[in-house]
Amino acid sequence: MSSVSIVIPMLNEEEALPRLARTLSVLDPKPLEIIAVDGGSDDASVALAQAAGWRVVNAPKGRAIQINHGVDAAAGEIVCILHADTLLPDDAVAVMVRAMADPKTALAGFTPLICGPDKVRWGTSFHNWIKTWYAPLFLKTLWFFQGMRLLFGDHAMFFRRADFLKVGGCDPGEHVMEEADLCYKFTRVGRTRLINRVVITSDRRVAAWGPWRANWIYFKVGVLWAFGAKKRLASYYPDVR
Repeated sequence: MSSVSIVIPMLNEEEALPRLARTLSVLDPKPLEIIAVDGGSDDASVALAQAAGWRVVNAPKGRAIQINHGVDAAAGEIVCILHADTLLPDDAVAVMVRAMADPKTALAGFTPLICGPDKVRWGTSFHNWIKTWYAPLFLKTLWFFQGMRLLFGDHAMFFRRADFLKVGGCDPGEHVMEEADLCYKFTRVGRTRLINRVVITSDRRVAAWGPWRANWIYFKVGVLWAFGAKKRLASYYPDVR
């Protein structure tokens, strides 16, 4: 079986890490390794990651930079970029290996279901699902017909490490939408796609902003990115912890 490395970019994620560690501990089969890439946490994140038996790599703050450091440190043939607030199914490693056995697939991701402690965000989850298709179709039509589907961090995207290095990895200057840029870059290698398996991801942004505002922010940031206004994105997409 091909080897899988799970890379977790993190910054002050002490609330999310215990639950994540429990779910990763029961993966069957196990990944080759789990790498937490810390961007300068000043809480218990590093200690929690070490206690879980993960390898900790330090990097400058910024998810794109942290992803690059994590992939560079990874030994697996396949790499999964996992957000600290997203939970994989128990058989995720086998699912990733099967998906990447298709030589036409360059990058893939799970289907996220956005959940809070007492509710499922069905509307936002549905919007995220259809956005995978409508965003590239209307905003980057040529890319869509070249096989691009627009995936984001909540999708727990995965790819071949060699392909990531071939396309140049994440742009270290990107602070938002770095995953969308990766989807575009990976169209040089093959198609990007969703697989029909669910991951559970936190609704903390939706809870903080409210569902209507959250979906408006997601839409606005996507449109600005598509039209090249990348420097303005971070001001519309603040961190939520």
